[in-house]
Amino acid sequence: MITALRLDFPAGKNQPGLARFIIATAVAVALSLLACAGLAQLGVVLFPATKGYEHYGFADYGKLTIIGVVLASLAWPALTLISTRAQRLYVGLAVIVTIVGFAPDAWILYQGQPADAVFILVLMHLALALITVLALMFIAPQHPARRALQ
Repeated sequence: MITALRLDFPAGKNQPGLARFIIATAVAVALSLLACAGLAQLGVVLFPATKGYEHYGFADYGKLTIIGVVLASLAWPALTLISTRAQRLYVGLAVIVTIVGFAPDAWILYQGQPADAVFILVLMHLALALITVLALMFIAPQHPARRALQ
């Protein structure tokens, strides 16, 4: 299992730089908030009956977006501590966390929330995952594995 997950425990030798990590996290938060705002507006345009929908309000999605993106961002340097090739592991965890993140959407749908509004919330989750993964992996890439001196 350790081999399949590519866990080789490089002890911090391959972590992204701190400044780039902070910038990537800030970019991920900002772009995620913009994406959520845009999707909320799109939801109202596509589904006018959702105008005023409580979960489309910045106060509702804003705090959850910031918390979620910051936590997801913190996972990136943590994974680079345990693997010199953390990208696949990070993407895999992002997929799992995103799928688990659909549970509240499924619950509110089950409770009678409008399906079209919940669909937009699902798109928000997908946008956050994509933006965060791409921002972290491209702005704050993992340093390449350093070879031992021969």
